[in-house]
Amino acid sequence: MELLTAIEQHDLVRLLKSSFYAYPIVNALHIASIGGLLTSVWLMDLRILGWLVVLPERPFLKLLRRVALISFACAAVTGLALFSVRATEYVGLPIFLAKMTLILLAGLNLLLFFILDRQRPASVMPSIMERIVAGFSAVLWTGVLFAGRFIGFV
Repeated sequence: MELLTAIEQHDLVRLLKSSFYAYPIVNALHIASIGGLLTSVWLMDLRILGWLVVLPERPFLKLLRRVALISFACAAVTGLALFSVRATEYVGLPIFLAKMTLILLAGLNLLLFFILDRQRPASVMPSIMERIVAGFSAVLWTGVLFAGRFIGFV
């Protein structure tokens, strides 16, 4: 708890708390980043699940993977900034812990997908296992979205 209290007392965090503009801007950037992340993830998942087949799979997934990784990085940075404002409070919230758990599971799910995807030749359709992983991805990231929104209202 001392570390969390120290984070909350850091000069940059106090500036974020006290500024009329900084916190809303960081919050808006976090929401925009989540929008980019979820849109790119859902589009990738839909392509793997057999939708959007008019688009070439490999280039489409490559582009969306980049968007997802950049969006995730921005969401992580802005999320840490938002967390720092009330770190001691957030750590005690079950919904915050649920969100972090879902992010971890979504990351592990992504690693599993990368392993499966690398084993598949480009000309072969996604396997049933890849489709299951894509379905879990959509569910997990949607769960992250809902948990994150609930944090603001608990």
